[in-house]
Amino acid sequence: MSINRLSIIIPVFNEENTIFSILKKIRDVELIGGIKKEIIIVNDCSADNTEVEIIKFIAANTETDIQYFNHPVNKGKGAALHTGISKATGEYLVIQDADAEYDPNEYNDLLKPVIKGFADVVYGSRFVGSNPHRILFFWHSLGNKFLTFLTNMFSNLNMTDMETCYKLFDTKIIQSLHLVEKRFGFEPEVTIKMSRVRGIRIYEVGISYYGRGYEEGKKIGWKDGFAAIYCIIKYGLFRA
Repeated sequence: MSINRLSIIIPVFNEENTIFSILKKIRDVELIGGIKKEIIIVNDCSADNTEVEIIKFIAANTETDIQYFNHPVNKGKGAALHTGISKATGEYLVIQDADAEYDPNEYNDLLKPVIKGFADVVYGSRFVGSNPHRILFFWHSLGNKFLTFLTNMFSNLNMTDMETCYKLFDTKIIQSLHLVEKRFGFEPEVTIKMSRVRGIRIYEVGISYYGRGYEEGKKIGWKDGFAAIYCIIKYGLFRA
């Protein structure tokens, strides 16, 4: 399949220490097949100097295709993704967190099944493959696998990492979905709703994971896990 542009959606909240460096990494990535990049940054009303760092990067990289949007009030990661997805113009889009846990050089690994004509959606799994994975929290890992297991039950998929950040979508397909979850419920909602698209082809590829600890700025916690369970049951049992 021919792809001219990849839209890179970056939801941002209080990432002043990492946003400039991750934008630099994205800028420097050379995509296979001469694919161009469209960077879409959505600042979810950060309370630190995140916006200062974003504006500084944009000013220093005027040749880079960047769209910047700022929520006047904090709405949640899912809401920031809704904004970014609605603005995407590339044939495909990928989600990129603003921290340093994922390597933008691996966009090409996500793109390969699409370019070869096999996939419409590609998830980057932190639990398969031989790429480096930082060893972190047992209970966090167990919770992630449990949420993936529940999602697989309701969606009839057999994925290994539903909660991964790296998700690559056919832009027209994801823009056609009615997505409502404004916080971390976005992950199970989009996965379950995508699984119901007639003829959808979902693939996984192994990716690296350079995870952060909570003292380093990791934000997701046990409350988000319970919210995800609620969303899995809600969207799994009902076509909301």
